Amino acid sequence: MDKDELKAALEAAIEGDHLAVRVTPKASRNAIRIEDGQVRVYVTTVPEAGKATKDVVKLLAKAMGRPKSALTLVRGETSRDKVFRVG
Repeated sequence: MDKDELKAALEAAIEGDHLAVRVTPKASRNAIRIEDGQVRVYVTTVPEAGKATKDVVKLLAKAMGRPKSALTLVRGETSRDKVFRVG
């Protein structure tokens, strides 16, 4: 999936102003994939002190062409399932 397809898929996954993602920390590489209609984000960071979530925000913002400040964590601070408000 190229950048434009990924951006379109992420925009399509936004329901209202919320984007639900499933995070896999400690992955072998950073990546965003759409699997069975669900956004999956893989980060190499360990899930401690919010480091993985910070990297998820960075990856999503870059893929969507938005500033990091446009994404706000709404739910799932310590969970693999997270919901972000997209502004």
